[in-house]
Amino acid sequence: MLGDKLGESSGRFTAIRVLPTEGAQVWLEVSFQGRGQLLGQEINDTGTYRQTIRPEGVLYGEGHVLMMSPTGDVADWVGGGVGRPTGPGYQASFGVTGSFLSATGMLAAVTEVADVIEYEVEEDGSYHWTMWAWTGSGVPAAQRSTQGAMASGG
Repeated sequence: MLGDKLGESSGRFTAIRVLPTEGAQVWLEVSFQGRGQLLGQEINDTGTYRQTIRPEGVLYGEGHVLMMSPTGDVADWVGGGVGRPTGPGYQASFGVTGSFLSATGMLAAVTEVADVIEYEVEEDGSYHWTMWAWTGSGVPAAQRSTQGAMASGG
């Protein structure tokens, strides 16, 4: 079940490189940095993902992101998704799923749910993502209400 908004961030690509071809697939490695919020806490997000173009122009990517708060809390995220180019340059729109491998302090509650993300990239390599909690529909209402507290940082 799609739950509460967990956070969002905006930033820029910091590096792009072409990786060795695997079979018929050419991969790009994209590194990025940005700022935003997660569970109501300010964060810096730093990550890398690799991306390829599948038949019919479908983009596929998988990545790893470290999110850090000014107070030293960290959240370690992994996931992947699919997308499509939406314009010139790097402009694309992705649907992404993932989860947090670990998190500390005020960010710790993110490890209790999977997440879904809308990830938008502009022609110049700037990006914006928005993340929501995602749980099974069988999660009892009491646990789902805890997710509301997660989204507000409480």
